[in-house]
Amino acid sequence: MTREWWLHVALLCVPLVAVYLHVPQPQLSRGLHTWRATGRSFSFRGNSIFYKEAVGPVGSSDTVVLLHGFPTSSYDWHKIWEPLKQRFHRVIAPDFLGFGFSDKPRPHAYSIFEQASIVEALLSHLDLAEQKVNLLSHDYGDTVALELLYRSEQNRSGHLAINSLCLSNGGIFPETHYPRFLQKLLKDCGFISPLLTRLINFHLFSRGIGEVFGPYTQPTEAEHWDMWTSVRFNDGNLVLDSVLQYINQRLTHRDRWVGALTSTLTPLHLIYGPLDPVNPSNQFLHRYQTLVHRSTISILDEHISHYPQLEDPTGFMNAYLSFINSF
Repeated sequence: MTREWWLHVALLCVPLVAVYLHVPQPQLSRGLHTWRATGRSFSFRGNSIFYKEAVGPVGSSDTVVLLHGFPTSSYDWHKIWEPLKQRFHRVIAPDFLGFGFSDKPRPHAYSIFEQASIVEALLSHLDLAEQKVNLLSHDYGDTVALELLYRSEQNRSGHLAINSLCLSNGGIFPETHYPRFLQKLLKDCGFISPLLTRLINFHLFSRGIGEVFGPYTQPTEAEHWDMWTSVRFNDGNLVLDSVLQYINQRLTHRDRWVGALTSTLTPLHLIYGPLDPVNPSNQFLHRYQTLVHRSTISILDEHISHYPQLEDPTGFMNAYLSFINSF
């Protein structure tokens, strides 16, 4: 009888604790506020999509589109934004649906296919549908880039004309990708997942993020808060379980996306932080080098991990500019 009573108490307390932990959204830092204020938005199927755009020096005609990772936002690129502006005529960075300052509808069947369509719609909105663009992607954005590459290779209607593709630290191969424990819980726990999303707080989030940064390149507390704030904006933490279905989509559509990568003639490059626990070097690099013969690779310093553009922005930019200036 006592055991049954405690079970009832536990079942009552869990949702109460979840509600208690669902505190108001944190305030935007000065950096995030400026990023948002200098961005724009457009409508895609009734949802508002945020994007940041900059125009670089006169004389250059190149465009680069930046595709961010999970679970953060286009702000992941802020440390290399100015160097990119110096090299490219137009620099464009959207927040995917469910991320950052874009809408975060729920319930919603988030998919890589829809995110790719959002990128296509954005470039059409910016009158760039007919112009060749360079794609620079990270993590989740790598898979969106591969779907865009597939559509381009298949000459699908509305596809992007891709001039080059540079990937970085993404789960390109499901067999060499190791999601974090919390990610696996959120994507696979069914009706419990919405409760789990409410239990995530800043401390849990920052601990998880810290685990995928190198020991000498850890985010500052302010940087942790910026990432958490971008997740919490418009209650984005409540859609994490839905967005995380991309991991299952990678497995289901592996042949489509890896096939596009291995068969394309588009210039390819990989910038890789070798300490990445999500895509460990001893497995990931071997698979990439074995399957993607036409790609060049830049391996950053041994202490750089899953977020190379934040952990080593100078090394990242040097590697990218070396690639982009090579053809």
